[in-house]
Amino acid sequence: MGKVVLITGSSRGIGKETALYLAQNGFDIVLHCNKNIQKAQEVLEEIKKYGVRGRILQFDTTNREQCQKVISKDIEKNGIYYGVVLNAGITSDSVFPSMTDEDWDNVLNTNLGGFYNVLKPIVMPMIASRIKGRIVAMSSVSGIRGNYGQVNYSASKAGIIGAAKALALELAKRKITVNCVAPGAIESDMTHDLPVEEIKKHIPMKRFGTAKEVASLVNYLMSEDAGYITGQVISVNGGLY
Repeated sequence: MGKVVLITGSSRGIGKETALYLAQNGFDIVLHCNKNIQKAQEVLEEIKKYGVRGRILQFDTTNREQCQKVISKDIEKNGIYYGVVLNAGITSDSVFPSMTDEDWDNVLNTNLGGFYNVLKPIVMPMIASRIKGRIVAMSSVSGIRGNYGQVNYSASKAGIIGAAKALALELAKRKITVNCVAPGAIESDMTHDLPVEEIKKHIPMKRFGTAKEVASLVNYLMSEDAGYITGQVISVNGGLY
């Protein structure tokens, strides 16, 4: 049996590509979805083609009690995860004067709240198992440099960076690494309605990145070779700073 990695928000986009990339490299995968179980099942079937094991957990990352219950039950039944990829997240963009309380709360609760809600039932079992585990949190270029119309999203992604750096310090002596990956403009179903050609003008490499390019970095951070890398924020952004 391979090392097991839980990936939140893994039914599409970067999460899906990360799940497939890790599966190709021998990791067993625990997929996660909130509502779209059908999409997660389709990803699971793709994963199994690589000869690794997989299963699906369904929970709302904003629901602390549900996260605790579902994750703890899975750990009790199947054992602790070697790695966790915190990928689930949302956007709700608008300029700050037009931003609603709901826009702020939903994005912060999902993106930053999810960091706490998902990891809380995992970290102590990780420590107790004495595995040299891996935690990767998906931040964003918006969390590093800010982005117009994304005060809520930028705040959530910057918060993830601070939380990951602090947790990295706490877990370093346990040989558990904690790092952030900060994607820039990445091709996905979420970018279809954006002014792509205009955005490309501001990217030094003049193109969007791919989900696979993000996934390959996550795969490296999950490897044994990355055991001395912790508390870092690594960007995949085509030179956009």
